[in-house]
Amino acid sequence: MKRRAAVIGASGYAGGELVRLLDAHPVFDLVWLGAHSRAGARLGEVHPHLSGGDRRLAETTPEDIPPVDAVFLALPHGASYQLGHELADRGAAVFDLGSDYRFDTPQRYEKAYGSPHPAADRLGEWSYGLPELFDLKGARRVALPGCYPTSVLLAAVPLLAAGLATGPVVADCLSGVSGAGRSLRPDLLFGQVAEGARAYGIATHRHRPEIEMGMEKAGVSVQVTFTPHLLPIQRGLLATVTMPAASASVDRTDLLGVLDKAYQGRSLVEVVEVPPQTRWVAGSSRAIVTAFFDSHTGMVIAQGALDNLLKGAASQAVQAANLVFGLEEELGLVMTGWMP
Repeated sequence: MKRRAAVIGASGYAGGELVRLLDAHPVFDLVWLGAHSRAGARLGEVHPHLSGGDRRLAETTPEDIPPVDAVFLALPHGASYQLGHELADRGAAVFDLGSDYRFDTPQRYEKAYGSPHPAADRLGEWSYGLPELFDLKGARRVALPGCYPTSVLLAAVPLLAAGLATGPVVADCLSGVSGAGRSLRPDLLFGQVAEGARAYGIATHRHRPEIEMGMEKAGVSVQVTFTPHLLPIQRGLLATVTMPAASASVDRTDLLGVLDKAYQGRSLVEVVEVPPQTRWVAGSSRAIVTAFFDSHTGMVIAQGALDNLLKGAASQAVQAANLVFGLEEELGLVMTGWMP
């Protein structure tokens, strides 16, 4: 049975990846594309790499959106508050790649963003959509995690939950420039980014409270120090998560065994024995995780690598939609990356 789907925010990088994945999906039929900033433009003008034909991007007002089974929102922060609920109230399953509904309480949201949530009374209606850690069956409103929280949580939560590691947690993460979106910003020009790396959002980035919330939802309450870094690459994300070992008897076999058990039967997370590289996951819907034990300091070092536009955004949304509609979670997703 075909399911009608719409993408709102189709002009951005994550929106373009949603179009690419859904166009090839055997069940979801992409019937509508919206992008307020490029309304009226042909898809091929906005994304020349996609086969657009004469498809055009439409305005994103609710009355312009036809009845569909699934809506994917790839909008800037603040743009999904009203739209997400209006579409869900019509009966569509809504998958929001943005940050508007990730936090589960008004207090968490206000602490992270410094202002009250405009629809605080409806936060509890949304499920936090990291499929390997949280059950999405029956969900109708899914808030997809950020790319950094996805990588950190996948690498660290099984080890913390199994009692092999404890807090505080230090997460150092590296991401490609596409993680900042497609808007024109002086600090993201080639001359500003090429041949250099920099940290940003030190001690203030909003993904830190999201990571702590995700860990708490998984039954782990720890404090997190999170430092993101911008790399001069197009796409890819690498998280290195350092945590005190729970005891001196922990060894690497234990760590890898816990990760193997956690992701057994989950085809979109692969456990490896070597440090993962971003190039291994560029273009792939998979995440790669591993862990090491530093006997000198008694620290557990977990790593996670993913494509920030795919497992960190678009393909994770399609994975969530697959599960919500009772499909195999990897259906329609690209498993292999690009090399070189």
